[in-house]
Amino acid sequence: MSCGNEFVETLKKIGYPKADILNGEDFDWLFETVDDESFLKWFCGNVSEQNVLSEKELEAFSILQKSSKPILEGLALDEVLKTCKTSDLKTPRLDDKELEKLEDEVRMLQKLKNLKIQRRNKCQLMTSVSSHRSLRLNAEHEETTKKLKQSQGVLNVTNTKLSNELQALTDRVTKLMMFFRHSDFSQEANCMVFLSQFSLEKYLSQEEQSTAALTLYTKKQFFQGIHEIVESSNEENFQLLDIRMSSICDNEEVLEERRLEMARLQLAYISAQHQLIHLKANNLSMKSSIKWAEENLHRLTSKAVVKENLEAKISNLNSEILKLEERITHIKDKSLPAVVKENAQLLNMPVVKGDFDLQIAKQDHYTERQELVLNQLIKQKASFEFVQLSYEIELRKHWDTYCQFEKLVQELRQNNKVLFQRLEMLKDPSICQQKNLRNTIDTKDYSTQRLYQLLEGENKRKELFITHGNLEEMAEKLKQDVSLVQDQLTVSAQEHFLFLSKLNNNVDVLCDALYRGRNQLLLSDQDLTEQFHQVESQLNKLNHLLTDILADVKTKRKILATNKLHQTERELYIHFFKNGNYLKDIVENLENQSKIKADSLKD
Repeated sequence: MSCGNEFVETLKKIGYPKADILNGEDFDWLFETVDDESFLKWFCGNVSEQNVLSEKELEAFSILQKSSKPILEGLALDEVLKTCKTSDLKTPRLDDKELEKLEDEVRMLQKLKNLKIQRRNKCQLMTSVSSHRSLRLNAEHEETTKKLKQSQGVLNVTNTKLSNELQALTDRVTKLMMFFRHSDFSQEANCMVFLSQFSLEKYLSQEEQSTAALTLYTKKQFFQGIHEIVESSNEENFQLLDIRMSSICDNEEVLEERRLEMARLQLAYISAQHQLIHLKANNLSMKSSIKWAEENLHRLTSKAVVKENLEAKISNLNSEILKLEERITHIKDKSLPAVVKENAQLLNMPVVKGDFDLQIAKQDHYTERQELVLNQLIKQKASFEFVQLSYEIELRKHWDTYCQFEKLVQELRQNNKVLFQRLEMLKDPSICQQKNLRNTIDTKDYSTQRLYQLLEGENKRKELFITHGNLEEMAEKLKQDVSLVQDQLTVSAQEHFLFLSKLNNNVDVLCDALYRGRNQLLLSDQDLTEQFHQVESQLNKLNHLLTDILADVKTKRKILATNKLHQTERELYIHFFKNGNYLKDIVENLENQSKIKADSLKD
């Protein structure tokens, strides 16, 4: 039980009317800040209902005060009590010496009494303080046990989490280390994952075998020197392959056989063409003779022919046949040999063309074989470059993982150092001892006081002291105010955005009205200018009317000022429009006056 609660309990015992409203923790600061706290503790331990004045005594004291009589207090009261002699005490008179001795004894006894009272009060204070401390220590012990249990639970949870994470990390590290096993381990336990772990002996042996097979194939398919010929030829300067060249065929017997075969083929082709021409000529002559015979037979059957005419025709035909034979002999002997000599090369063209076609076919065959060899070489080069590129990529990845592991090792070292420093700090006994935190804020803690004033602002409350709970309440209130202000700012931002959008739309409408789809600004609108002109004309008309009215008013005022008849007429109109009853009275009076005058005139 705290000192403040004891103070409130004593106030309740005394019968203080507002003791139920008070909180004991609010008065703890009195026992902490007051230098001489013995009085408060003595008050809490010794004061009871007997020390409180009754209502009758208070009324008597108030009556005494109202009677305006002097009231003795302090030293005056002590002197009066000394001189006062009660009538009830019937003691014999004593000498002055005996009285002095008795007074001295009384003083000594009073001093002893005071000393004993002080000792008793001190003992009571010590017991109350010890009981208060024991109660406080028990409460703190319970709180610390609760906190310790909670912290132990949290630490156990974090420890299990940390152990699980470390176990998972170790499992992953072991799996990762399996990838980086050395080659001296057994082959069964070593599961190859990276390309660098595989040996390239099989690949290289296969590549060597394929290159050897390609070399043999090229030697079989191509003769010596074909490589230089193909490289020298291109699309722009294309030459047919002449196998008769000495660089290609060095054997002279083969060349001679090739020449004889070509000559034989040419002669055979020429003789065949000669026979073909003779056969074609005989065929044509036979066809023409058959046709002529058919025509003559048709004529003989249709008409009777005279022998003399037939003999004449036969003689003519014989002469023509002789001429034709002479021509033919002339052509054979003179003109045909010259033409044959001139066109002898043309007769050999099909043979030469066939030879060239054969060479082109052989050239195509060689190019196809070269393309096959070239494709195989390209495949070998592509596979080699692919393996090289994969090795480079794997090397790059290994380097990246190495850098990451280095960073991880550095971070783990730093974390280990920080953890070691924290453990050393936690081992410090000064940190382990928990200080008793005060609920109230000390008056010397100027920074906290200033923070409370800043949080309080203008809404100041009258309180005896400031507690950390009040500070937390003010902080929560400030947090709520900040959230409200943020909400208001978002709402105002939305409203501002809507206002800007409306303003932009209005500006667009204004620009459309001012520009109307043109690049130039239209400072005047035709409709508006016409309306403004109409308004100006109407204003001019109104000005003319007002000037006319003012001139008419001025003339009428002049007339009214000079003519009394018009004045009376005006007054009558005014009475007619504003006060009709008064006008009736005036008319009746005038009528009566007129009647009276008429009667007087008659008399």
